[in-house]
Amino acid sequence: MSAAHPGLDELIDTVALLRAPGGCPWDADQTHESLVQYLVEESWELIDAIESGSREEMIEELGDVLYQVLFHADLAAHTDGERFDIDDVARHMTAKMVSRHPHVFGDREAETAADVVAFWDDLKADEKPHRTSVLDGIPRGMPALALAQKVLGKAEKVGVADATAQALPAAAPVDEDELGRVLLGLVASARSQGLDAERALRAAVRGLEDEVRAAEESRAGSRTD
Repeated sequence: MSAAHPGLDELIDTVALLRAPGGCPWDADQTHESLVQYLVEESWELIDAIESGSREEMIEELGDVLYQVLFHADLAAHTDGERFDIDDVARHMTAKMVSRHPHVFGDREAETAADVVAFWDDLKADEKPHRTSVLDGIPRGMPALALAQKVLGKAEKVGVADATAQALPAAAPVDEDELGRVLLGLVASARSQGLDAERALRAAVRGLEDEVRAAEESRAGSRTD
């Protein structure tokens, strides 16, 4: 099953031309590290377009993120010690998606999205045996709120309940609009008291991570007794 993608091929050729000798001096000077800030910016602009933009804005921002991927791949293709290109990236991703979907490409059965989530962790554990904690692989650079949500999900998997979540008021937000106002109010209150909401939440998340790791160590110890 294959199809021609002339637009994509043209963009790949454009990236190569800009980075080749005689192309753009700025492009030629970039490294994976120097491009990180642009990847972050373009990713957030795409999120904005998804949440509140038009079809045209989504096309533009998806293109900007795609360009970053192609740029990194072309850079790697011409860097000693790396030497991989966009085809290597694509093939690796295809293999990963096939292995992650045995209910589509294999003989495992999954009728609902919940069924898929139920065995996803087992599949990822087989792919990355070096990971010893459910917390391994969580990007530390995530914004605090996204990080908190991610870690809470991981904590739930090992039976660790966050005390803060358990202490929610009876009139908890019933939808995302109300939740947004509550969160904004908390940030405003923190700001008025000279507190850093981002730093405070990160500190609380680190405390939860300590609880998760302690629970994992306790489980591991009980299995070896």
